[in-house]
Amino acid sequence: MREIVFDTETTGVNPASGDRIVEIGGIELLNHIPTGRSFHVYVNPERSMPKEAFDVHGLSDEFLADKKVFAAVADELADFFGDAKLVAHNAMFDLGFVNAEFARTGHAAIQPGRIIDTLALARRKHPGASNSLDALCSRYGIDTSRRVKHGALLDSELLAEVYIELIGGKQTMLGLTIRPSLARAIGTGAAAPVVRAERIVRSHLSDAEREAHAAFVATLGEKAIWRRYLGSGEAP
Repeated sequence: MREIVFDTETTGVNPASGDRIVEIGGIELLNHIPTGRSFHVYVNPERSMPKEAFDVHGLSDEFLADKKVFAAVADELADFFGDAKLVAHNAMFDLGFVNAEFARTGHAAIQPGRIIDTLALARRKHPGASNSLDALCSRYGIDTSRRVKHGALLDSELLAEVYIELIGGKQTMLGLTIRPSLARAIGTGAAAPVVRAERIVRSHLSDAEREAHAAFVATLGEKAIWRRYLGSGEAP
């Protein structure tokens, strides 16, 4: 199963009033494992940056002046998204901006049925608690030391780790396939054999994909959840 975890930074909160995307980033997951493939661009919004938005992400008019406009990157973004499920935090916000930009370039709108909203998942799992990305990272012990301001690619990497925790952490790696030895142990009450996540990864990913995954994990810091899937974080 292919999924894209993505995030946007914008000039404001309302695309209908002329706010635009200024940054978009995403990472690809295959069967909930990052493949190392990512997408990241800064975008010239063709308008000025309000101070309130600048204070959030730090992207100034001067910095964005020589960046490509959205129309110049729309095809590449649409190709990266493909037909994958799209994972975002407060996803309708990001979806509204992406679809507004796609409408300007003549690309098909992304249908809400393709969206997985991690904020909705978090509210169901932790009702009444703070479910911001920072709060969820703190709850799950995910290192945010690199996050000084909001940034689309880094936030996508952090959100991917949060997403895996929200859907069950390492248990999602087991594929719900019960081996005969495990079935016998369940039936007799004996201790179940340990199933290494590494074996499941081998069944899904090629050598090149595992190498790309290991290289990606190396950028995430010592506390990255992906290191726990493959032990030391080295490619198997």
